[in-house]
Amino acid sequence: MNKTKDTLLFIVWAQSLIATMGSLFYSEVMQYTPCEMCWYQRILMYPLVVIYGYALYKKDIRYAFPGLILSGIGIFVAAYHYLIQKVPAMQAAGDACGLIPCTTTYVNYLGFISIPFQALVAFLVIFIIHIYLIVQKRSA
Repeated sequence: MNKTKDTLLFIVWAQSLIATMGSLFYSEVMQYTPCEMCWYQRILMYPLVVIYGYALYKKDIRYAFPGLILSGIGIFVAAYHYLIQKVPAMQAAGDACGLIPCTTTYVNYLGFISIPFQALVAFLVIFIIHIYLIVQKRSA
């Protein structure tokens, strides 16, 4: 891999690490209890640190194919969770989400940046850069 591809793979790994640390910060430091949808997003995000860390160590995106699948699913889970939080017509679906309703909004920076939005952006960054790296590898 060349320097640019190494850097992009590092960015993907760093994004997954930052998202993981952010979720742990919200639950362990800020004491925000995760809802059921947040747990699904964590299940999809946490392994990405190991998957992309190993791919970075090996300097080969091919080792990270499971990360593409997990981040792709994560996009849909996070987008659905964000819609449950922000779209009034969908909020009824979030009320039956377990002990903590999925409509609970612990943070709301600038009026639209909630925890599911942050997860959505993280999954999108990981997925898009991974696709880019695959395309670059095939064209090389």
